[in-house]
Amino acid sequence: MKQTTKLRQLLKRSQVGGPILLLPGAHDVLTARIIEKTGFEAVYMTGYGTAASMLGKPDVGLLSMSEMVMRVGHMASAVNIPVIADGDTGYGNAVNVMRTVREYEKAGAAAIQLEDQVMPKKCGHMLGRDVIPVEEMVGKIKAAVDARTDSDFVIIARTDARTRYGIEEAIARGKAYEEAGADVLFIESPESIEEMRLITSSFRVPVLANMLEKGRTPLLSARELQKLGYHIALYPVSSTYVIAKAVSELMQVLKEEGTTRSMLDRMITFEEFNTFIGLPEIRELERKYATGR
Repeated sequence: MKQTTKLRQLLKRSQVGGPILLLPGAHDVLTARIIEKTGFEAVYMTGYGTAASMLGKPDVGLLSMSEMVMRVGHMASAVNIPVIADGDTGYGNAVNVMRTVREYEKAGAAAIQLEDQVMPKKCGHMLGRDVIPVEEMVGKIKAAVDARTDSDFVIIARTDARTRYGIEEAIARGKAYEEAGADVLFIESPESIEEMRLITSSFRVPVLANMLEKGRTPLLSARELQKLGYHIALYPVSSTYVIAKAVSELMQVLKEEGTTRSMLDRMITFEEFNTFIGLPEIRELERKYATGR
């Protein structure tokens, strides 16, 4: 089954009373592999985390479309679950969005997330964001819908209007984006449970909740989000933050002690990691195609 079709089925399941789609974020392919092995049904390729891992920079619109497409391709080829990929603003106008959608689709993404921020964009929980006119974003969504060659490829429309213009403007934009053909709506950074309830009661298509630790939105569990009416519970950068903290602690110990011996119980072993990353399968292929040397 195509990954796009898998994702459509997962969204349909959540709409008819099944479990919410719990969606962890991955900033690199290794993290995506871990997410898949743990049993999650889909993975989110975070632009925030990708900027940190590829550039060592904050999420302020520095990544290019081609850099993101390369990362999409690597991730989609390494896992057998749908990859939902951050597409930022689509990297330009409606015509640029058409190329972006086609490139993400060719790279193997099951969905693209497009947002209505003014370029250069920023993380959705940072201050200082602004949004383009609603008519311009409607055109981008229509272009995205027209550009896809696989009708199951999912278009996620995100609005960042809440922080500067209020929840009513954000919901009005969401309704316009739904009408334009968005398959999923992402109303970024609501600031209370009451606002979250208002969001989930306003649309016919699935709605995504973004759970950013220490962000602007109440941090809820997947079960709590489902009770509020959400269909996707996104935890985009949790793994990025955990890895940054763990590696920082490891480096501090190594600097102070001159050895990593005291950290061994917090590491996967050499053998375990090689097995996880697929070395036995590579060895089997080497035996199968050995040249006899």
